[in-house]
Amino acid sequence: MRPSNVLRRALLGAALTTSLLAIPALPARAAEPIRIGELNSYKAQPAFLDPYRKGMQLAVKQINEAGGVDGRPLELISRDDGGNPGDAIRVAEELVTREGADIIAGTFLSHVGLAVADFAKRRKVFFLAAEPLTDKLTWADGNRYTFRLRPSTYMQVAMLMPAAIGVKRKRWAIVYPNYEYGQSAAETFKTLLRAAQPDVEFVAEQATPLGKVDAGPVAQALADAKPDAVFNVLFGPDLAKFVREANTRGALEGTFVVSLLSGEPEYLDPLKDEAPVGWVVTGYPWYSITTPEHQAFLTAYVDAYGEPPRLGSIVGYTTIRSIAAGVAKAGGTDTEKLVDAFAGLEVDGPFGPFTYRASDHQATIGAFVGTLALRDGQGVMVAPVYVDGASVLPSDAEVRKLRPAAD
Repeated sequence: MRPSNVLRRALLGAALTTSLLAIPALPARAAEPIRIGELNSYKAQPAFLDPYRKGMQLAVKQINEAGGVDGRPLELISRDDGGNPGDAIRVAEELVTREGADIIAGTFLSHVGLAVADFAKRRKVFFLAAEPLTDKLTWADGNRYTFRLRPSTYMQVAMLMPAAIGVKRKRWAIVYPNYEYGQSAAETFKTLLRAAQPDVEFVAEQATPLGKVDAGPVAQALADAKPDAVFNVLFGPDLAKFVREANTRGALEGTFVVSLLSGEPEYLDPLKDEAPVGWVVTGYPWYSITTPEHQAFLTAYVDAYGEPPRLGSIVGYTTIRSIAAGVAKAGGTDTEKLVDAFAGLEVDGPFGPFTYRASDHQATIGAFVGTLALRDGQGVMVAPVYVDGASVLPSDAEVRKLRPAAD
């Protein structure tokens, strides 16, 4: 079945579903807008962030057409953060002081997200980190003013653990981008697997420059180590180069692979018929999700843009929905009241309801785990299962140890 047919079938089901995500209309009155200062690595990571921007814009449009939040319209002010911490801090400062942003949100790269979180702490500004996955953001470096939407590195690695443990392979290799996110993912994987399988051996570890992987030697180094299984953390163009070189060399033939993010359409679709069949991945199988909440979102997104959503679309959309829910609960944009409102905030999104935990400010939104296969020349996730984020998070008592000086 070709992607166009997959979309057509999904929309046939979605057409029968009324939108469950619309905010009831409120009496219109002249009011100051709620200014959301959003910064992200748009130039560096367009595959994820172009759909992310569309998701945000769709949510803003829906909310404003329904009367805004307590009669106040949302105003989205987006800037590129340059993909580095220094530029991101400068942009965040400009959003707050020059643009009058009530709230800051966004960031993609983990080291950039950490820098903006520290800015939020120093300036006492509310920050909703949409995408950066490093565990430090909500644990070791967590602070009162920072919350995170996406499932963290720890959460997504934990979602893959049943598959990794279940195959009972002893010799593992790891490949990851050599910056905060990749380093965090690799360490978490080793820690969790060793705890479950004490006799495991890590026979090779390839840490590659972000966006500059030399895929041939990396694939060959893994093959030479003769692992029984591989944990992959590469994404984007680095993933595509690595998969193609591994396929060409037969480097992973017969090797079990678990992989973060590789089922996200942003990264899977460009591989086309080179998609690595059999990998167990986290991702977003939009074509297989039949819940009313997702069908309503799918219909609205395709009507707006004429194309299926990506995971970035979900993240952008749910970021804005979260902010709207938090402002409504807080009764305005006062920073301290907004922080208090987000602690325990319940939000309805395309994946269903979730909560921002009071203990570590992490959202309990989950992710899908499935196996990659080919269908009509295109990579897809088969047998996807939604894993609730709450099921893989540590307890509040454990969080107190992980986040000793956060507040």
